[in-house]
Amino acid sequence: MPITSSEIAQLATTAVAVHPLVLLSVADHHARSAARSSNKRVVGILLGQDNGKSVNVANSFAVPFEEDDKDPKTWFLDHDYIEGMWGMFKKVNAKERPVGWYHTGPKMRASDQEINELFKKLIPRPVMVIVDVRENTVGIPTDAYFAVEEIKDDGTETQKTFLHVPSTIEAEEAEEIGVEHLLRDIKHSTTTTLSTRVEEQLSSLRGLQSRILEIRDYLQSVANEDLPINHQIVYHVQDALNLLPDLDDPSKTKAFTVNNNDQLLVVYLSSLLRAVIALHALVDNKESIGKAELEEREGEKAKNTPPSPKKAEETKDEKKAESKDEEKGL
Repeated sequence: MPITSSEIAQLATTAVAVHPLVLLSVADHHARSAARSSNKRVVGILLGQDNGKSVNVANSFAVPFEEDDKDPKTWFLDHDYIEGMWGMFKKVNAKERPVGWYHTGPKMRASDQEINELFKKLIPRPVMVIVDVRENTVGIPTDAYFAVEEIKDDGTETQKTFLHVPSTIEAEEAEEIGVEHLLRDIKHSTTTTLSTRVEEQLSSLRGLQSRILEIRDYLQSVANEDLPINHQIVYHVQDALNLLPDLDDPSKTKAFTVNNNDQLLVVYLSSLLRAVIALHALVDNKESIGKAELEEREGEKAKNTPPSPKKAEETKDEKKAESKDEEKGL
């Protein structure tokens, strides 16, 4: 059913929250089914709650799915398996209902619209979540979409497309504990907290860079007339650019410089303290080694030095006295 621009704008504000359990299940599904072929994707059902303004994806299960690599329109999905699995999940937890489906893309495919139309027979408003399971993925590995039939302003034929909605990763307390234990086993035991924080900062910067490059490529395609102008996207880009500080203002430039100098001063003092502590430890280490070597030399000298004549006579007298005592005892 076609929807108006206001309904699309309202739908675009719907937030999709994906739990870590779902990400682990999808990654395991892909590792078992599609590890041999990099182009093969897996499909499954998402379970949770949909209250209209937000979608909470708390669980999932895999679905047998096959498609032809040469012909994207040829694919197979087992409906009976979905109904049977949903019946068993409903007996365990009735609160978790089917809210959509997922696949491991990592991008959209030509058959996504047809598969989504099939899921509409089972789910009133299915959400499609693309989970990027590649190891070099930067940022949040999920992208959520709703299928819409957009009415164009010029009165031309309606077009079916996917509307991107924001997605987040949320976890309950039990899931957070489980994820922390997994990360504790995965991360190297010798890494420090500082190195971990630096790696997280680098990962965030790589994610920001990838998003900026996507915006640049889109604007370049629009400028080359390869893609039509989407005013909504242009408005969002303009809002993001308006949030950037005006570095032409001397007062703001001076404030940034002062703040940067203060941070560098802390780094410089930290480096000096680290060098002083390292030198102090080195001096203590050399002093302890010197004392140990001196004691060892004195011990060797005591062993190699022959006893004095007086001590030798005293030793003989002691031995004679001991032998007399033994004879008396006999």
